[in-house]
Amino acid sequence: MAELRKEQGWTQAQLAEAMGISQQMIAAYEAGSRKIPASMLPALAKLFAVSLEQLIGMETLPTKRGPASVLQRQIEQIGLMPRAKQKFITEMLEALIKQQQAS
Repeated sequence: MAELRKEQGWTQAQLAEAMGISQQMIAAYEAGSRKIPASMLPALAKLFAVSLEQLIGMETLPTKRGPASVLQRQIEQIGLMPRAKQKFITEMLEALIKQQQAS
């Protein structure tokens, strides 16, 4: 998890906030003193944009060309939000894009 977090350019606190848990829990998972609950794995895989197999080490991770862009990280975080918030953000983005295209 630490490797994926660092590839994204996130701090433990940022990952903890995205997952809705404490930074201390992230630290404990990364140190190996606590095991990541299986119920958390799908959300982590989605957040890091990897398969579950890649996340648990059954499949090798593709090599990346540096950290993900800020926009990519924001998109991933939006994907973890409730549907209503996702819809609101999508509508807002569509309005901004239309406005930009009109000018």
